[in-house]
Amino acid sequence: MKTIVYAHPYAGSLNHGILTQLTDYFTQTQQAFQVIDLYQDGFDPRYSPEELRLFSRGETPYPLVKHYQQLLGQSTELVVITPIWWFQLPAELKGFFDKVMLKGFAYEETPAWRGLLTNIQKTTVITTATVTKDYLRTQAGDPIQGNLINRVFADIGIDPQHTNWIHLGEANTTTDDVRERFLATLPQRVLTGQA
Repeated sequence: MKTIVYAHPYAGSLNHGILTQLTDYFTQTQQAFQVIDLYQDGFDPRYSPEELRLFSRGETPYPLVKHYQQLLGQSTELVVITPIWWFQLPAELKGFFDKVMLKGFAYEETPAWRGLLTNIQKTTVITTATVTKDYLRTQAGDPIQGNLINRVFADIGIDPQHTNWIHLGEANTTTDDVRERFLATLPQRVLTGQA
């Protein structure tokens, strides 16, 4: 089962076009998938005092977090679709990792540390930004490959070697033709793991 985690508030955005392109393709090719749409779900990325009290026990009072954990537990493939704002993930997506990836679900806090989401065998991260992938890697702290893929994913049991990062840089200034080509090639790039 593929799970798409989508983080953009505007239905007219390029990110929404990416979501539509992939869900249409998965439907046409009869591939099982489910979508976590953080904004549509009204997901609250902020920790409440009650949630924080339960954090160290790996528990949550938030039904949506429990639902997301159930969906991820059924997943063998993860696709993350997100813009990059101020060289970081949007608050909704950062909060998703903060609140969903709890002890006992996503990791065991043993002396050796063990990631538990080993059921996810393949991951694709699709990003858009006003800057290029090279700029993000060399001038902006490498938020996707260095932080999300090589550190966060690795810590929760998702092998960075089985993760592909697809990026459209200068998304605000490029041409419609470039955007359309990007969308048209996406399904094949996700399928083959081509960056």
